Amino acid sequence: MTDMNNDILTQLAQVLEQRKHADPDGSYVAKLYSKGLDAILKKIGEEATETVMAAKDGDLQQIVYETADLWFHTLILLAHQGAGPDAVLAELARRFGLSGLDEKASRAGK
Repeated sequence: MTDMNNDILTQLAQVLEQRKHADPDGSYVAKLYSKGLDAILKKIGEEATETVMAAKDGDLQQIVYETADLWFHTLILLAHQGAGPDAVLAELARRFGLSGLDEKASRAGK
């Protein structure tokens, strides 16, 4: 990932934090926060389904668009729970170089 892309994640995380204190009538994200965890989870489910449907259709531009929506709403969830993209990036870094099978086996006891 380029520094520019990492900067976008950082900037987006900062905006999502700011929206926690914004007026729900003036911000989509603030409105979603005000509705609570279930609303955020529902939106993630919708976006995941739309991503799957785009993939089934084979339209790369739509796949990218829906994946962006999915990532965006997942970042809202992370912020709502007090985390951000750095936590996910750190977990991916931890897994880097591990066999996917070994990593999955290490979670079997959790």
